[in-house]
Amino acid sequence: MSMPEGRIPVTHAGSLPRPHDLLDMMKARLTGESSLPDEAAYRARVAEAVADIVDRQAECGIDIVSDGEMSKAGFFAYAEQRLSGLEPRPDAKYEIYTAEREAFPEYYEAYMARAMLGGNVAKVVPLYCVGPLEYAGTEELECDLANLRAALDATDCAGAFVPATAPSGIGWNEYYRSEEEFFFAAADAMRTEYKAIVDAGFFLQVDDPFLSDIFGDPKLDDGERVRKADMYVESINHALRGLPQEKIRFHTCYGINEGPRIFEPQLGDVISHILRIDASIYSFEAANPRHEHDYHVFETVRLPEGRKIMPGMITHASNIVEHPELIAEWLVRFAGLVGRENVVAGADCGFSSQACYHTEVHPTVIWAKFRALAEGARLASGKLW
Repeated sequence: MSMPEGRIPVTHAGSLPRPHDLLDMMKARLTGESSLPDEAAYRARVAEAVADIVDRQAECGIDIVSDGEMSKAGFFAYAEQRLSGLEPRPDAKYEIYTAEREAFPEYYEAYMARAMLGGNVAKVVPLYCVGPLEYAGTEELECDLANLRAALDATDCAGAFVPATAPSGIGWNEYYRSEEEFFFAAADAMRTEYKAIVDAGFFLQVDDPFLSDIFGDPKLDDGERVRKADMYVESINHALRGLPQEKIRFHTCYGINEGPRIFEPQLGDVISHILRIDASIYSFEAANPRHEHDYHVFETVRLPEGRKIMPGMITHASNIVEHPELIAEWLVRFAGLVGRENVVAGADCGFSSQACYHTEVHPTVIWAKFRALAEGARLASGKLW
């Protein structure tokens, strides 16, 4: 597995819509419904869905594909399935994007009502650490990796990546003596998954939207933001110790999908922490119009030797399909700042971070975006090589 050379490689950020019949089976398993599927039938349907989704990506021109997270009920839910020591608390309340919601209460009231209609198969339930964190998801992980390997081998794609949550995505601490001790324990537990992904021959993508969120948190002053971000970076690097940097991707975003998004930080606020992570590829939002100007960061920030950037060229927050000519312009612009060989065409975020029946961007539009992404990268490559 290697990155294509002599042109701009094309990939994305991970999650994709799951088939509705698979969602039905997943929901039954999570809720213990009487229609609980036979385990063998469920696993066979997951494998079939992975094969289909990888094939669709290949047809669209994606070089480095994913399994679309077909087996996962959601970004948050899967941590409970993979780690012991966590307790879900459905009645616990937590606030996110407070400044944004307070500034636009009418919009977000309507937005959340629409989101409820999306039909998530699993609720976003806060997880609390109440005991030692240990990896307990080996069987599920091995199934995921085997399914992806079988699907990838049936295509001529250059390779595949597997997203995995950063320590910050595990939950809230009630067991360890300090937040720092909790984060490093989470890093040790998740290292099992990270290493298995790399050992299986795939790129590991560490997902950490919360690193960027720190710099938009109104409850923290500048010093507190830096100290917290330092802890996030150090815990990730602790989990990655000894793993080959060239097989590691890091992804961060701003969490919100469609919305005003005027309180989220800019890339310049977080870039110094992003570049300290022991990865070879850095993924961040750029198609989002709140961040299209962020390319200016690389006029003054030097990309470390051997590293690449993966700016989002298509957004998960709009059903408008980005024009390939515009995507090409964006890619050429980034290439002019960091070097053509150091740019990978990506997406702002996943298109179905939560497994749901109605994704915010319609599935047919997602595939159109992927085709536009591949075409834009082809046009840019023609100008750069």
